[in-house]
Amino acid sequence: MESVPSHVQSSVEIALDQAISSSNAEALVGIDEVQKSLNRSRASVYRYTNTDPRNLNPPFNPRKLNPEYRSDQKDPLLFHPNEVARFAKDVLRIKEVTVEVLNSPSTATQQMLGAILDELRGIRSHLEGLEELPSDLASRRDRQDRPAA
Repeated sequence: MESVPSHVQSSVEIALDQAISSSNAEALVGIDEVQKSLNRSRASVYRYTNTDPRNLNPPFNPRKLNPEYRSDQKDPLLFHPNEVARFAKDVLRIKEVTVEVLNSPSTATQQMLGAILDELRGIRSHLEGLEELPSDLASRRDRQDRPAA
């Protein structure tokens, strides 16, 4: 049976980086983040983790740190922040646990998407400002008075 250290830490903070564009997707944390937030060694975190070499996704174990679903043995172990908080409170007996979600700094991709969004807004405002609405293209398709391409 695995022993849990008897000393109690006063608090644990689990800080996550979450991209602005994926606000509806849950951010998961890896072994390194869990190790830092729990202030435990990497080996301890692996000992706490609910893994089984014969079963890729073992059933929930309330005395262990349960990783998220994996589709392959080679997939990294990822944990939901609430699971890390539950484990810290219930198993490690850490009194104060804080889960903090941080927005990641703007990346080149996010900057490009922002520029595209601005461009689309400009196009929309231009189209809304036109006095004459664009005509139906089907009626113009059969016109014979246009030059051939």
